Amino acid sequence: MRYKRPDSKNAISLMESSKKEMEFTLSLEVSENSGSTIIRNIYESLRMLGDALLVKRGIQSKDHIEPINELLKLKVNTTRSLNLIENLRILRHNINYYGYSPNVEEVKDFLSFIKDNFKIIYNAVLKEIEK
Repeated sequence: MRYKRPDSKNAISLMESSKKEMEFTLSLEVSENSGSTIIRNIYESLRMLGDALLVKRGIQSKDHIEPINELLKLKVNTTRSLNLIENLRILRHNINYYGYSPNVEEVKDFLSFIKDNFKIIYNAVLKEIEK
């Protein structure tokens, strides 16, 4: 980790980008062809929220694990465990580096989680940043 000056404005900007990306992603039709893109976009939106938490504290992450771990530390009540985000990270890694193609059911499972919980996670991150 590299320390920098805490930056609330940049953190909010990351959150807004995350929300915009998620809204677009949720508008995509689920198919075998769109599955990898949907998974990547969901993951990237969540990673940006984790990055926003780090930026607010003046920490520059060196990889994707740190921002995801920040999300896993959130004290929120979600319909399913936040640990599903770690599964998403692994799935995205397999897509990007091993050519894995997620099936429609995997994509629908993560979409279900996100539709139920993104707003909860987003609001928890916003609350942390506004402190």
